[in-house]
Amino acid sequence: MKRGKNYKALQDLVESSKSYSIPEAIAILGQSKIKFDQTVEVHMNLGVDPRHSDQVVRGNVALPNGTGKDVKVLVFAKGANVEAAKEAGAFKVGAEDLVEEIQGGWLDFDVVVATPDTMPIIGRLARILGPRGLMPSPKNGTVTPNVSKVITELKAGKISYRVDKGSNVHAPVGKLSFEPAKLAENVESFLENVKKARPASSKGTYIKSLTLTATHTPAVPLDMALTRGA
Repeated sequence: MKRGKNYKALQDLVESSKSYSIPEAIAILGQSKIKFDQTVEVHMNLGVDPRHSDQVVRGNVALPNGTGKDVKVLVFAKGANVEAAKEAGAFKVGAEDLVEEIQGGWLDFDVVVATPDTMPIIGRLARILGPRGLMPSPKNGTVTPNVSKVITELKAGKISYRVDKGSNVHAPVGKLSFEPAKLAENVESFLENVKKARPASSKGTYIKSLTLTATHTPAVPLDMALTRGA
């Protein structure tokens, strides 16, 4: 892949043999000259085998300073929950009609929340939503009778994460426009949450690599001392 001058300039700042503290990594990413507000992400590789159900790492974390993004929450609901979802700020609310739209190719939303009584119809969307990480689940709190509470939390900065088939976890932790201290607080909060989610069956090194990156920047390796206690 061909990289632009901005990317290469940042790459030159990252020493291959060095790892960085969170503030140092944020300072490097902050030198990007790209004009739009880039999303900052934590990437990590874990010492787990997600083929085994007892080693699947997943969790939810309310970032203390939000994600900096207006989250589009799609809600499957019926009855009184429809109005409750709208009042809480849902992007769109429905049931059978949403199934038809999604089956037709519409995917302009960030997260899906569902009430338990709508799960039978959502099952028809598993092949579409599942591979994209959008399938609602009781385990990540997105299947709930209390849609108002969950929508409010999601729009305030609550994110979900799950290890992929390659044992990797990726998560957005804010925007480059954030004050460095607030962005660092989000990174630390996310990292602590993943450390606490370590499966009891995981042996040896849990967090094998840890980097911080933004939409159009190279990845900056973080000091593995940050993973102590995992």
